[in-house]
Amino acid sequence: MALDVRHRLGTVRMWSRRRIAGETVLAVVLALGMAVGQTGEGALRMTAAAMAAALLSPLRRIFPAGVLVATGAVGGVLSSFGIMLIVVSWSAGALIEAPRRALALFATTYVLFVGLSVHDPTQPLSTVQTLVFTTLAFVATTVVPGLASRNRAQRRTLLHALHEHNAQLLREREMIASHARLRERQRIAQDMHDSLGHQLALIAVHTGALEVDRTLTDGQREVVGVLRDASVSAMHELREAVGILSDGTPDQVREREGELEPQSRGVAGIDGLVEASRGAGTVVALRRTGRPRPLAPAADHAAFRIVQEALTNALKHAQDASISVELRYEPDSLVVEVANGPVPALTSAVRRPVVSGGQGLTGLQERARLVGGMVHAGPAADGGFRIAGVLPYGPRSPRASESGGWPADSGPDGATFVDAANDFRGQSEGAIPGDGGADIDWSGAPDRQKEFDIAMGRKKKGLVIGCGAALVAFLVLGVLAVVLIVNLVEKESDRVMLDPSVYKSVKVGDSETAVRAKLPHGKSFLAPALDDNAPAAPRGATCASYLSTGDWPEKGDDIPAFRFCFKDGKLIEKRSFMSSS
Repeated sequence: MALDVRHRLGTVRMWSRRRIAGETVLAVVLALGMAVGQTGEGALRMTAAAMAAALLSPLRRIFPAGVLVATGAVGGVLSSFGIMLIVVSWSAGALIEAPRRALALFATTYVLFVGLSVHDPTQPLSTVQTLVFTTLAFVATTVVPGLASRNRAQRRTLLHALHEHNAQLLREREMIASHARLRERQRIAQDMHDSLGHQLALIAVHTGALEVDRTLTDGQREVVGVLRDASVSAMHELREAVGILSDGTPDQVREREGELEPQSRGVAGIDGLVEASRGAGTVVALRRTGRPRPLAPAADHAAFRIVQEALTNALKHAQDASISVELRYEPDSLVVEVANGPVPALTSAVRRPVVSGGQGLTGLQERARLVGGMVHAGPAADGGFRIAGVLPYGPRSPRASESGGWPADSGPDGATFVDAANDFRGQSEGAIPGDGGADIDWSGAPDRQKEFDIAMGRKKKGLVIGCGAALVAFLVLGVLAVVLIVNLVEKESDRVMLDPSVYKSVKVGDSETAVRAKLPHGKSFLAPALDDNAPAAPRGATCASYLSTGDWPEKGDDIPAFRFCFKDGKLIEKRSFMSSS
């Protein structure tokens, strides 16, 4: 128990400043309210009530069960603790999770609250009346707030569970869709391999045979060699594309086929692209800045593709324009930039139409996104066109660490430039086997779970329903209280009201038994107030006071009343007086 108390008190350190400020303000307000409610009971009772409220207010969040029972016991003695009961029961209803434990604690609180109220010697009502009114007060100040708070907490817990289950369903749905995409990619890859692979193999074989034909001239043989090299390169490109469709990354294809040619398809192969463009008669400048750093295989291949596509576009759309290729090794990424100058006016006038698929830049952007980078394409300031790609160095791989290729200051591990939370085509390795490392992160409540908010009702709707239920409960309790009060007033009028004719018919000296037979029977809670306002009673006599049923004065606060005093079994005095209301 000591460890539990210490643990609960230690949770106060985790309170936010906002909660601490709110609890402090609430404790001060409740303390002042309790002190004001005990104004006529003396300074000591006022101070005790204020200190009890200030102490119980913050403890209700740490020890909800004990504070609920203690507040119920104090509320049975101090009627001003009704507001404190509302606050404590609200917290207890939400914090006490076990239903049986909550029922037992609220029942214990009810017994203490009603029992101490009934046994209060200063209580003017009868036992039944006190029991009824204290029960109504307990229901209004404790049961209704506790049930409302418990319903609110259960609703929030249910919504949280539904969100988690829905997130699980969404994750499973995305995994199924991801596997369906993988199967479709594999089907497309198989079709490409069966259709194009055969044709390219035939081209390579025939051009290889044609190259060794002795009837060809040297120039023709050189052209055939170029065709053979192009067909072989096309075969490699096809196998690489098929591998990407099947497994997700080009380096997996090379590892599977045993081809050791990453340099020709990476940053190292950019020199060959530049030389080939220069061979076509175009002025191409290549610049490198910064300290060269290795990239992940997929990012290295993406850099090669960016330069390749940019040079192809420049040669097709900006003939005779100068081209600049720049590789900038930044601290956290490689920036690949290819820009061409404006097209000369003479070339623009005789420009021939070119065939373009329109998918080159889109493919570059997609390729860069898959490795965590980005690609920008747009007009340059001098009238030309510029394509720039930013490719992160990526996390350290075991192969790079063994080869010592990663410098110590290569930037943060795993730096990316796109959000991969919903990218199911690969941002981290091995998240979903066979799908290129899809990274599915559904932390929190996704936006697609709004159907649960609609089904369960939004916050405003729930607030309206809760307030409506509380209002109905209070109306029912109010009607019941009115009925009881009317019944009580009727009974009190029969117990405290006396007809003037009865007063006149009684004579001093009559026996007490005969006189009391004519007087109202039963104990009235108004009788002590009438006795206090009556004249001094004869010494040793027992007196009973009643209000007159006759005409009361239209103005003034005094009400006509009668008093009968008995001693030694006889009526020794009867007296009429004016009692202040």
